[in-house]
Amino acid sequence: MILKDLLIDLKVTLHGDESIDIQSVTDDSREVKPGALFVAVKGVHVDGHKYIDKAIENGAVAIIAEEGNEYEVVGAYDDSIVLAYVQSSHEALGVLASAWYGHPSTRLKLVGITGTNGKTTTATLLYKLMMSMGYPSGLLSTVRNYINNTPVEATHTTPDPLSLNRLIAEMVTSGCEYAFMEVSSHAAEQKRIAGLKFAGGVFTNLTRDHLDYHLTVQNYLNAKKSFFDNLPLGAFALTNQDDKNGLVMLQNTKATKYSYALKSMSDFKATIIERHLDSTELEIDGEDVTVRMVGDFNAYNILAVYGTARLLGRPKNETLTHLSKLTSVDGRFQTMISEKKGYMAIVDYAHTPDALVNVLETIRPLIKGDGIIFTVVGCGGDRDRGKRPIMAHEACRLSDRLIITSDNPRTEEPQAIIEEMKSGLNDDEVARTLCIENRREAIRTACMMAKQNDIILIAGKGHETYQDIQGVKHHFDDREVVAEVFAIE
Repeated sequence: MILKDLLIDLKVTLHGDESIDIQSVTDDSREVKPGALFVAVKGVHVDGHKYIDKAIENGAVAIIAEEGNEYEVVGAYDDSIVLAYVQSSHEALGVLASAWYGHPSTRLKLVGITGTNGKTTTATLLYKLMMSMGYPSGLLSTVRNYINNTPVEATHTTPDPLSLNRLIAEMVTSGCEYAFMEVSSHAAEQKRIAGLKFAGGVFTNLTRDHLDYHLTVQNYLNAKKSFFDNLPLGAFALTNQDDKNGLVMLQNTKATKYSYALKSMSDFKATIIERHLDSTELEIDGEDVTVRMVGDFNAYNILAVYGTARLLGRPKNETLTHLSKLTSVDGRFQTMISEKKGYMAIVDYAHTPDALVNVLETIRPLIKGDGIIFTVVGCGGDRDRGKRPIMAHEACRLSDRLIITSDNPRTEEPQAIIEEMKSGLNDDEVARTLCIENRREAIRTACMMAKQNDIILIAGKGHETYQDIQGVKHHFDDREVVAEVFAIE
């Protein structure tokens, strides 16, 4: 591909021949092959500008760098090396990736979902809904990506720009008419979605999360908001009007604004009629529908899915019919019942204080007779330390018994994380709490203590099938541990 064609949507200061032929595009100097365009990106831990020499040695014929990082070629390399300077190499990589793969996001309807909680569920349900209605679709999510019915392993909530555009291009080739993707705050902040054309955006909610990266809640909010700020004319922006930040998200968007809510007036309105152990009866836009999901938070997710489908042109009754057939997402309020002892275990990804509160407030009304709630939860290492005591306090406040355990400690000592969580408990809460570092033993202990009608919430990891300890991912699945316990009861 000719360099000039790749740069057409970028404002650059160019030194060299723009008609040079480019064989590949990468931001990793180790992947550079002869004829490559190397994009020097300043990452969180690594500055790609330090690897320009290596990229040229490996055969790069063109370099994209940020202004202020002017690279002296004279005397080191001949004039065949083309240099282009941009304001943001992060943004440039996204625009280049889109151009390299033929602007795939313009050839289907791409919808982004952002927020603290509910991104995975909303995106996945939208994908399932459209597929069930006969529309070929793609999914980009934390749990797994899909191209029609073909699964593609997911490594990040939002992939890097080159991987992202490659996946969307494969969706187009496979005939997908729609694609639904989670848009993380990191991805928005790091411009990983630059160059994509979105048909619409959805906001779920915003609570404390990722402050290890964003430092303040305002920075976190601004990162989410930037997604809506950059939606184009002709797109739609659908927000949760019951969330205090819902309307803030859409303040500066050029997209057409819509809202959904359970508590306030909105474009798409729902009311919870009755809550059951395995389902929820809703009234959506005046029609009764029973969905096979539990919890008020899932009612919001369902309503966001309904509103999005309607904005994409799907008929009301058909949408509601197919919504009633959908099932929950792996690791999101996933229930398992002990047939021998008669208690229930719920595995959920809740890893923020707000998400934990939502799940526990959903569980409490489901308790029958003399049943009690056990919560097994930990906090991830190398992440926001400030939420650790809050997580423990909220878990104990809304549970009868709490077991604090290890999550993904990463490079931290598990016991140190547990102590920081425990610091949020008062004397009464400490008396109702056990600290068991080994997560497998923590889950087994809860199951051994549980009796008929009790409910055990195992929170924090959900769909994950590993435990990250000192940089090594060891196989670990909360659901497998529960199943093992059930088998020997």
